Amino acid sequence: MLRAEDRRFRAAIIGDTSRGGYGHGLDMIFAQRANVEVVAVADPSAEGRQRAAGRTGAQRQYADYHEMLAKEQPDLVSVAPRWTDQHHAMAMAALRHGAHLFMEKPITRTLAQADEVLALASQANLKIAVAHQMRLAPNLMFLQQRLAAGLIGDVLEIRAHGKQDHRAGGEDVIVLGVHLFDLMRFFAGEPQWCSARVLHEGRDITLQDARPATEDIGPVAGDTILAQFAFDHGVNASFTSRRHNRTAGPWGLELIGSRGAVRILADIFPRIYKRNDWNWSDTGLAARWQPIDGDPTANWTRDEQSVQRANQRLADDWLAAIRSNREPACSGADGMRALEMAHAVFAAGLSGSRVKLPLVNREHPLAKNG
Repeated sequence: MLRAEDRRFRAAIIGDTSRGGYGHGLDMIFAQRANVEVVAVADPSAEGRQRAAGRTGAQRQYADYHEMLAKEQPDLVSVAPRWTDQHHAMAMAALRHGAHLFMEKPITRTLAQADEVLALASQANLKIAVAHQMRLAPNLMFLQQRLAAGLIGDVLEIRAHGKQDHRAGGEDVIVLGVHLFDLMRFFAGEPQWCSARVLHEGRDITLQDARPATEDIGPVAGDTILAQFAFDHGVNASFTSRRHNRTAGPWGLELIGSRGAVRILADIFPRIYKRNDWNWSDTGLAARWQPIDGDPTANWTRDEQSVQRANQRLADDWLAAIRSNREPACSGADGMRALEMAHAVFAAGLSGSRVKLPLVNREHPLAKNG
C-alpha cells in the first residue's frame, strides 16, 4: 500500500501573461520536487505559455485552462495570476476537477466568491494555500515563540504602515495590506471590529469615489487610509497608508508591548528589530533598534532570502497538509480573513461608523450596483 508520504502528484499551472502573469513566482512552486510531476501549463498567450513551459518543465501547453483541467486531471493546481478577476472561476474549476489549490493573493475579488471556493474545498476535502509568504518566514515563527515567552511583555498595540508607493491609499490596502492583516491575525488572533477614515483629496469618500485599481483587483477608493482594528485581550491595531506622507513609516508592523517593542520590516524576506530601553535623556530617546537576538535567518544567503525559497516553504507546508489531512498554515480561510479586513476598511470608511467582523455583507463594499 502506498504511504501518504510516498504519494506522487500531478501538477498543473494556470497563468495569464496578458492579465496578471504568474504572480510572485507561483509558476515555480513545483520546481525540484521528486514527488511532483508538472504535466501542463495553461495561458491564453502562446508566447507566455511557451516561456512558462520552458521554466517549469511542463510537458504540455494549453490556451484554455478548462481544457487542461479536463484532459490532465491534475492533483495540484497553482492559480498564479496577480489580478483577481479570474481567481474565483479558476479556483472553482480546479476544485470541481478534484485538485488542491495554491493561490496568489488576494484570494478572490469578493468575500462571497471566497466563501464559495472555501465551501467547495471543504465539501471535497481539498486543501487551499494562499501566498502570504511572510507568515512562514522562519524568523517570524521564531518571533512568535519569543513573544509568547515575554520578549516585550504583554502585546498592547500593533501599528502597521502600507508600502505607500504610487498605490498608496485604497490600492495599498488590497495589494499589500492583506499581507499585514494576515500578520496581525498571526500575532493577535481574530479582529472584532474595524473603524476607518478613508479620504480622497482631503474629504471622506463616497461610493462615487470607487475606481479601478492600476492592478485588476476590483474597485478601490481613497488616497489616505487611517484604520483601527480591535482584537481580543484589549489589543488595538492601526493601519495607515497616505499618498502624501510616504515617510510615515516603513512597510511593515510595529508591535508595542509593556516592556519593549518589535519592528518588522515587511518583504518576502522580512527583517526584525527590537527596542527595550524606553529611557529619555536631554538628547532625546536613548533607545536604539537592534536585530532580534537568536534570529535563525541572520546569516541567510540571497538564495535563502529569495521569493522562490519563500514559496517553497509554503508549498512544503501545503503538501504536508494534504498528506496529513490538515489545513495549511497559510490556508484559504486565512486568505479570506485578510481580504475581509481590507473590505472592512472600505465599509467603515463609507459608513463613518464601526463595522463588526466577520462582515455580514459578503459583496464588495465599493460595488456601485451593490
